[in-house]
Amino acid sequence: MAPTSHLPLFGGVRAWTSADWTSSDDRVRGGSSHSTLTCSSASLVARFHGYLDIKTLGGAGFASQRTTGEDRTWNLSRYDGLELVIDRADGKLYTLNLKDEILPKRPDGREQSSISWEFNFRAEGQKNIFVKWGDFKPTCRGKEKNDAEPLDLKNIKRFGIMVRSFFGEQEGSFELDIVSIAALRTERYMDFPEEEDFHDDMDEKSGAAQPSRARGGWFGWLFSCLGR
Repeated sequence: MAPTSHLPLFGGVRAWTSADWTSSDDRVRGGSSHSTLTCSSASLVARFHGYLDIKTLGGAGFASQRTTGEDRTWNLSRYDGLELVIDRADGKLYTLNLKDEILPKRPDGREQSSISWEFNFRAEGQKNIFVKWGDFKPTCRGKEKNDAEPLDLKNIKRFGIMVRSFFGEQEGSFELDIVSIAALRTERYMDFPEEEDFHDDMDEKSGAAQPSRARGGWFGWLFSCLGR
């Protein structure tokens, strides 16, 4: 297998920071769910945790964290999908979502609904998940929108991590530990990459990526983080 090329987005060589994320829970609709993304300079893992309440809204509910800022842009058109590295999970069904458009806020300050590209996943324990772009489904207000324009990979505006009730199927405390999220380009994905790979660095506002070489795969990345 040829060396993979990946762009660290969150975690890994781009350390997690709480300033990159903010909550977007069902409290904006009168619900009682809440979420937090806990990041620490002493840990390589970000913890998405909180409480999913479904009683207040009669069976519905969601809790999520999304990236901050409206002027950030990621150009991911050179890549085949996203790699999500999980350190620990509770078996609940989670959703990774993307947006390529952020509409102006309404007069009352709330955000307008726009299309989200969503991928649902379930994990227990440590797991690497590769999500191809075609695996993301366009949705609007929780319903699939099959007539949506293709995802604009040159203008990704927002990332989000969500847990929701799926019409009353799950509720209560949740906890998901994430090592990293990265864009990945490879002809064939493997759970255990080769000892040598390539990673890119990006200026988020310009969207320009520059390739660099990294040795040691997962262990090289871990060593570089610990050596900082």
